[in-house]
Amino acid sequence: MTDKYLVEPDVQFIKNLKALGGGDVKKCFQCATCSVVCPISPDTQPFPRKEMIAASWGLKDRLVKDGDIWLCHQCGDCSTKCPRGAKPGDVLSALRSYTVAAYAKPKIIADMVNDPKKLPILFAIPVVIFLVIGLLFGQLDFSPEPGIIVQAKFFSVILVQIIFPLLALLLTVSLALSLKDYLNDIHADAVLYGKTEKKNLDYKEFGQALLRVLPTILKHDKFSECSENNDRATPHLMVFYSFIGLAIVTGIFFVVLDVFHIPGPYSQINPVKWLANVSGVALVIGSALMIKNRISKKDDQVSMYKDWYLLGLIFGVGLTGLLTEMIRLAGAPFSTYFFYFLHLMFVFVLFLSLPYSKFAHIIYRTVVMTYHEYSGRK
Repeated sequence: MTDKYLVEPDVQFIKNLKALGGGDVKKCFQCATCSVVCPISPDTQPFPRKEMIAASWGLKDRLVKDGDIWLCHQCGDCSTKCPRGAKPGDVLSALRSYTVAAYAKPKIIADMVNDPKKLPILFAIPVVIFLVIGLLFGQLDFSPEPGIIVQAKFFSVILVQIIFPLLALLLTVSLALSLKDYLNDIHADAVLYGKTEKKNLDYKEFGQALLRVLPTILKHDKFSECSENNDRATPHLMVFYSFIGLAIVTGIFFVVLDVFHIPGPYSQINPVKWLANVSGVALVIGSALMIKNRISKKDDQVSMYKDWYLLGLIFGVGLTGLLTEMIRLAGAPFSTYFFYFLHLMFVFVLFLSLPYSKFAHIIYRTVVMTYHEYSGRK
């Protein structure tokens, strides 16, 4: 006897996808061209055709548990070759944004991050925090001793190292809870549809799978397999490694300040300063090129608030950081501290946005790639 399935389309879900950039999903007539032309789609259960079918039917529960949406790098090959102009790449991008918001904890921050009307509130949060703490502890002195420009005298390094670690801890807990739910859901989905024979998640094996996947992530070579938008490869690589470089620099200076108690500013010939400067320049240039690419491809790639929000934050972090250092070297105290304050605001909002914005794709994509390695899917 033929099995019967009850399909309950979620019309509101389709509307949400359209609002996130997947407005052409209904143009799809299921020809499978997208899956055929995609250079990184796997041979078994290829994407994005099955996602396009499910999205057009409004099958929300099926799609938010579909890890394949994170394997897509939105290279644009499928959208360019689509005979109907359904833009599968943009639809999968919308699905990723929806999934991040669906698993986000707490929802109120996710709503703020993804609502352009609440952008002023997001920046107001760190401004109020830093101003209140700065005034309470006698910081924020824009008129320091003549000829001496030290950021720690304007806003204590100790206070910075209290605010940001606390923020990082809260966001780590939030992201961990979201990822745990997501990983359990995609595993349950894989078991349900016979994609894996492993009934229970083995976190030790999962960790080993992560180690095997890391070289692929670090090489960042999936972008180069695309033909339409392979010019995105270099800017993404620059931004990716600049964040790694700046994370290393932050860790080293944290130890230097807290363990060895050696205050800044540090010599420009210091190797760590070289790494910081090179990483900062790469972050600005890489994000600027990504912005340029977005603008130049406005006809064949939908750019939504979620895209500009993240690019603006990354560019703002890099630019204010470089300007802070350059103006300090030029000997202008007021301007130095002003841009340092702006830099702290951008860094705070970028941290705050990690689990809730497009920035989270770094984590979610890593988890999904690791899961496919763990489950044996190639």
